[in-house]
Amino acid sequence: MASDGASSTPAKVAPPKKANLLDPHSIKHLLDENISDVVKSKGYTEDTRLGNLKLGIGAAVIAVALLAQFYPKKFPQNREFLLGCIALYPFLRWGSFNSTGLIISSKLPRFSDMYTLTIASADPQSISANKPVHFSKSVTKWFTKEGVLVEGLFWKDVEKLIDDYSSERKSK
Repeated sequence: MASDGASSTPAKVAPPKKANLLDPHSIKHLLDENISDVVKSKGYTEDTRLGNLKLGIGAAVIAVALLAQFYPKKFPQNREFLLGCIALYPFLRWGSFNSTGLIISSKLPRFSDMYTLTIASADPQSISANKPVHFSKSVTKWFTKEGVLVEGLFWKDVEKLIDDYSSERKSK
């Protein structure tokens, strides 16, 4: 068999994303995953600093608790150490920071087909904060009868909402 130099293997096509239409949690989960993809494709990055900071603080709190529990001296002799651990605990539990970014929230009420997507600023008091934008649409607009997500339609709606949020900044 002669070959023209082109690869005979077909390009890999991603399988269609499918949800159980009788399960609203499955539908919401699939839509939320796609929103993340759309937002990342628009140039926004996911900020995991706060989550990582919480994990670090949690590990420090656990370390202090373990140290207080298994300190070699018994109670009357380790009173100062325990007071230090107790005083340190609230400071380790407290601590978060805000960054100006997007907060994207979605709602799909139980026994409803109306999906609501809201985009707002992470810091509404900031000068660069925009007014929140949202839309509510029936999930039946984005799914076939077999439960396959029509990604093109959904991406267009989410991209339009992100563009509306971004245009708020320019129109101020």
